[in-house]
Amino acid sequence: MSAPVLLGIDWGTSSFRAFMIDAHGAVQERLSSEDGILTVPPGGFEATFTRLLAPWLAAHPTLPILASGMVGSRQGWREIGYLTCPVSPQALARALVALPTASGRLVHLVPGLATRDADGLPDVLRGEEVQILGALEEHPEAEILCLPGTHTKWVKIRDGVVVSFATFMTGELFALLKAHSILGRMSVEAAEEEAAFLHGAEIGLSRAAELGGTLRRLFFARTLALVGELAPSSVASFLSGLLIGCEVREASGWMDRHATVVLVGEPALCRRWGCVLARAGWAFAGTSSEVTARGQLELARLAGLVAA
Repeated sequence: MSAPVLLGIDWGTSSFRAFMIDAHGAVQERLSSEDGILTVPPGGFEATFTRLLAPWLAAHPTLPILASGMVGSRQGWREIGYLTCPVSPQALARALVALPTASGRLVHLVPGLATRDADGLPDVLRGEEVQILGALEEHPEAEILCLPGTHTKWVKIRDGVVVSFATFMTGELFALLKAHSILGRMSVEAAEEEAAFLHGAEIGLSRAAELGGTLRRLFFARTLALVGELAPSSVASFLSGLLIGCEVREASGWMDRHATVVLVGEPALCRRWGCVLARAGWAFAGTSSEVTARGQLELARLAGLVAA
């Protein structure tokens, strides 16, 4: 095992993850807990940080520390603002904020990114910026990134610079519809069904004008079940495919249709999005499981925290 050169922290809303990262971007040790920022009591971030990382801090007293994610949000340890796109990796590195702890260690917090669409409406991301850097380390020629999840991000890249991005609330909408709508009440718990997922994806992807927009297409999850063409055990899979299909259809009008989409995120989610992208005729590629650590290491190098 190589010696670690960086302690990387990914501190989100509902979870805490930390990595001992070596000079090649490989994770030598890792830990995780459910101590997301929303569980931390007022004024308790440093105590939580110290409690979770005490053995590592003692064993590596000079290791630089970089923290990304919601820890830098308004609800986090300290609010770090957003950089307005376009943003280069070098600009992101210059914007790190060093937060001193009582022990004298510095925790370098990463800002988020902000953009405005063609109508002047704002969009933001926080935490994904290090994943973007890691993805660009693995795919330096990438022009489009898709980071699927609760709030999916589609990101435009030009010459390694984040030009703009768009957020789709696909995952959160699926969870809300499944738990709190009539569509969810019509479904029963079942394993994911590929045929139902693909059926939903085809309807979501379709550009037929008579289908209408996403709001109308959602109702087909109810009507198909009512007429017996969709089993209750298939409703959730159909709805998942439908929402992802609608997302890809809408994103395709915003992105260069001929570029390869680089998928960044949990393997299970990337498989779903990749399946829909393939049905839509998009080329796509994946990233490694260490993409966050690779991005944190590159950012630390650009900031001079780790030797180049």
